[in-house]
Amino acid sequence: MLSASIDFHKEYLDLVLVPCGLLIMFVYHLFLFYRYHKHPGTTIIGLENKDKKLWVQRVLQGAESDVDRAVNVISSDTSIATYLASVSLTLSSRIGTWLGSSSSNNIFESKRIYGDTRPFSIFMKNICLLVAFLIAFSCFVQAAKNLVHVNYLMSSPDKKRTGKKIEFAVTKGGDFSFFGLRALYFALNMLLWFFGPIPMFVASIVMVIVLYYHDIHTVSLHNLYCELDGQKGKTQGAGGSFSY
Repeated sequence: MLSASIDFHKEYLDLVLVPCGLLIMFVYHLFLFYRYHKHPGTTIIGLENKDKKLWVQRVLQGAESDVDRAVNVISSDTSIATYLASVSLTLSSRIGTWLGSSSSNNIFESKRIYGDTRPFSIFMKNICLLVAFLIAFSCFVQAAKNLVHVNYLMSSPDKKRTGKKIEFAVTKGGDFSFFGLRALYFALNMLLWFFGPIPMFVASIVMVIVLYYHDIHTVSLHNLYCELDGQKGKTQGAGGSFSY
C-alpha cells in the first residue's frame, strides 16, 4: 500500500510542479510587459530602446564615416541573430530526429529520475522543448529580417528622411531578439524537465529571480539616466561627430 502511494505521487508530481513552474515564468513576463508599457523607463527593455533611438539620431546627424560604422554594428547584430536562429533550427531538427527514432533505450526513462518517466511523458517533454526552440528560431529570423531592413535604410541616399523607420526597425529587431532569448530560457527549463519536475520547478524560481534583477533596473541606474538627461542640453551645444 505504501509502495503504491509513493509511485502515485512520483508519477503525478509533473502535473503539479511543471504547470506551477511555467505559470511563474508566464506571470513574471506578463508583469514585465505591463511595466514596460506603463513605465518603460523602469525596465531595462525600455532603457535599451531609448538608447537605440538616441543612437540612431546621433548616427544620422554624424558624418558618412559614422554611418559606415553604424552599418557594421547592425551587420554584427544581424550575424548574431542569424547564428542563434541556426542553432535553434539545428536543435529543433535533432529533437525531431529523436522523436522519429524507434529506439527504446532512453536514459530519461531511468527509475533514478524522480518524476513521470513513461514514454508518453517523454514524448510530451520533447514536444514542449521542440516548440520552445521553434519559437526562438522564428523570433531570431524576424530579428535578422528587421536588422537587414535597417541596413537598406542606412545605405539609402535619403536616410535622414527615414529616421523614424530606422528607429522602428532597430527597436523591432531588438524586441524580437529579446523574445528569442526568452524562448531559449523557457527551453532551458524544458530541458531540465527531462531530469524531473523538481529541477524544472526550482530552475523556474531561480530564473525569475535572476531575470528580475536583470530586467528591473535599480535606483542607481535610474538616477544615472536622469543625470544624463539633465546634461543633454549641454552636450547638444557642443556638436561633434558620433562616437561609440
